[in-house]
Amino acid sequence: MRRVAEDRRTVGEVGEDELLAMVFPILAVARESDDVTVGPGDDAAVLRLGAGGLVATTDAVVHGRDWRDDWSTGMDVGAKVAAQNLADVAAMGARPVALLVTLVMAASTEVAWVLDLARGLATGACPVVGGDLSSAPEGVLTVSVTALGALDGRTPVLRSGARVGDVVAVAGTLGRSGAGLVLLETGRPEADPELVAVHRRPTPPIALGPVASSAGATSMVDLSDGLLRDASRVAAASGVCLDLAWVALAADAARLDAAVGTEEARDCVLGGGEEHSLLATFPSGSAVPEGFRVIGEVRAGSGVALDGIPQQPRGWDHFAG
Repeated sequence: MRRVAEDRRTVGEVGEDELLAMVFPILAVARESDDVTVGPGDDAAVLRLGAGGLVATTDAVVHGRDWRDDWSTGMDVGAKVAAQNLADVAAMGARPVALLVTLVMAASTEVAWVLDLARGLATGACPVVGGDLSSAPEGVLTVSVTALGALDGRTPVLRSGARVGDVVAVAGTLGRSGAGLVLLETGRPEADPELVAVHRRPTPPIALGPVASSAGATSMVDLSDGLLRDASRVAAASGVCLDLAWVALAADAARLDAAVGTEEARDCVLGGGEEHSLLATFPSGSAVPEGFRVIGEVRAGSGVALDGIPQQPRGWDHFAG
């Protein structure tokens, strides 16, 4: 009963020190990691990283823009923002090591929501080692996460390495998060709860990033903004054309058909964002690692094609929508 009463207080009533005293035990896994020398609670974290360099990325989510409270809990938000940052680290071929979290919020924010956020962050593939709290005007709530990864002697996998003759492969699902969003937007989450769950808490194939690197991936990208849009980024960086085969994508669309219809299913597979699967290219004739499946090939030219037909990039754009 005491916890319920505490959870109903706002962060303004609790104050920063007491709030952190409640959050740190949730994130205590940081103290058990071999990569972390000093975890949250000091002026800065201290990490022990192996050879090969450090990978760093950051991303932010904004209340009312990236999530709605009637669709997602604090735990959903924490798990999702951790996943999208960890997928970026994995896309470089790195092993996730630590997260830094900045939370900007109004004093009226409920403690219960903050603790749920921490629990979601704690479900990530690596520990939270620190961050910052900042107050904001009423109605403002933003979570920013910085993810750090270790290459462990591997060469980073860039978007610019795809070569003519490579095969294009994907690890993870396609279109399910986008379809889940469609169901939420149309007020039909009960039509397929699994798709809605993928949208709320994507589970990227984080461990396959380093695997792809070790297998000789020539390029890789996290599918955060849709298959066509992110594939076009690889194509532009590499100066090639990524030609995708619909026959390799048809099963992904078929999974969504009953929930959203045939046309929407196709759009979700090609343009649905926030899936955070990994798209990679591998040299022709090399073994594509387990967990990846071939969905196309790299040709001379530019942009992205589907069965040889040029496609306009589509998917999420933070400012154009």
